[in-house]
Amino acid sequence: MEVTMKHLCLLGFFAVASVIGLESANGVGECGTAPVDRLALRMVPCAEASQDAQAEVSDGCCSEVRKLGSNPSCLCAVMLSNTAKSSGVKPEVAITIPKRCNLADRPVIPCLEEHSVEGK
Repeated sequence: MEVTMKHLCLLGFFAVASVIGLESANGVGECGTAPVDRLALRMVPCAEASQDAQAEVSDGCCSEVRKLGSNPSCLCAVMLSNTAKSSGVKPEVAITIPKRCNLADRPVIPCLEEHSVEGK
C-alpha cells in the first residue's frame, strides 16, 4: 500500500507539473518541441528505480528509457529536469537504469556521466 501511495503522489506531482509547465519552452530544445517536464511524465514507472539503486526496474521503465534513449540529450534533460529533481530523482542512481534494464545498446548519457559511480 505504501508503494502505491508513493507512486500516486509522484504521479499527481508530475500531472500538476505538466499542467503548469515548469519548464515551458516555445522553441525547439533537447526534446524537440516537446516540453521536458511533460516528457518526465513518461518516466513515472522509473520513480522508485531512480531513487534506489537496489529497487527492481520495471518493464515500463525500461521501455521508456529505451524510447528516450534514442535521443540521449533528451533523456539527459528529462533526468535532470526540475520535475525530476523535485520528485527526488538521484542522478547517480538514474544513470544506472539503462544497465539495470540490461539494454544491449545502452545510450551514452554524457551529462549524467559525471554522476556515475559504476559507469553506464
